[in-house]
Amino acid sequence: MSDPGTAPGAAPGADPGADPGAAPGIELRLRALRGRAFTLTGGFCVPRGAMLALIGPSGGGKSTALDIIAGFVDADAEVRIAGEDVGALAPAARPVSMLFQDHNLFPHLSALDNVALAYEIAQPELGLKKTREAAATALEAVGLGKRLDHRPAALSGGEQQRVGIARAMIARPQLLLADEPTGNLDQTSGAKVIELMFELARKQNAAVVMITHDPALAARADRVMTMTAGELVETVRTP
Repeated sequence: MSDPGTAPGAAPGADPGADPGAAPGIELRLRALRGRAFTLTGGFCVPRGAMLALIGPSGGGKSTALDIIAGFVDADAEVRIAGEDVGALAPAARPVSMLFQDHNLFPHLSALDNVALAYEIAQPELGLKKTREAAATALEAVGLGKRLDHRPAALSGGEQQRVGIARAMIARPQLLLADEPTGNLDQTSGAKVIELMFELARKQNAAVVMITHDPALAARADRVMTMTAGELVETVRTP
């Protein structure tokens, strides 16, 4: 017997906000997360090439939800990416990349080596030469072709986040998780970074789940959900 709220023809427990004709993307169903002050409940589905914005007060569970998807946190949850249950996979084996608020670049490595190292871990069979060539191409795609040898300290905040985008997208993930990607940037730099992130995700047909406290940024998403005290609720936007 199907769930009362399930659309005709949909799988039991399916997300009612999902487009049944869209290409499979990321599907998350949260049931419980033990050892926390609250229980995460609810779920969502994001088709390939679309973006979901997660909004809500700090401490509400948004970053934890992303950590569950990435495999960094054990939880009673079902995570399906492109129709495959990835719950048993290690973080490195999941077709997921993350873009962090604080960039998380290695300070002693150049922009080229920061990106190449991530790709080498993801595709060790390629070898150093092809890995570095791919890293250079990825950095050129984000406008840093002339900054390959610069270390993070010699780059602006916006440039560092561009390195983060190149690092996140070089392995062509099926899903990009972005945790407040413009939180440490000024408005102008943040707008450029977000536009670049959207452009690359669309080109690669990657689903995007982004946490943001910026209403203008959330308004650009295909779908917005609010998470408060661990509960996910669809956000109704007025025209």
